[in-house]
Amino acid sequence: MEADATHVPIDRDGDIIAARQKARELAVHVGFSGSDLTLIATAISEVARNIVVYATRGEIVLSAVQRGSRRGVLVVARDHGPGIPDIERAMRDGFSTGKSLGLGLPGAKRLMDEFEIVSEIGKGTTVTMRKWTR
Repeated sequence: MEADATHVPIDRDGDIIAARQKARELAVHVGFSGSDLTLIATAISEVARNIVVYATRGEIVLSAVQRGSRRGVLVVARDHGPGIPDIERAMRDGFSTGKSLGLGLPGAKRLMDEFEIVSEIGKGTTVTMRKWTR
């Protein structure tokens, strides 16, 4: 994680909007435009909403990243909630322990270029996503 990361606390719906806006600003600065901005914002909405619904509070950490000549955005969503008992099942379209459509995590994975999820029961969940400029 880079030192100039932006931390956005998430504990209510309004924080999801703030995280989207901060991500958009960073993504424009990195060189994203058009539909890629929407994809990044949507992925952040999905993981941030999961924090609000399932963990009550957490944070989204945003930073610019570079790999060789490629530039991108790194998004880390983390919480200290109940954790996800079955990640493989949670990553299937249509699975939800709440009243949602169950598209959050698998949807976020499809929207971003890289996606990793680590969760421990009783300790929380961390989702790490990257989107690279073309």
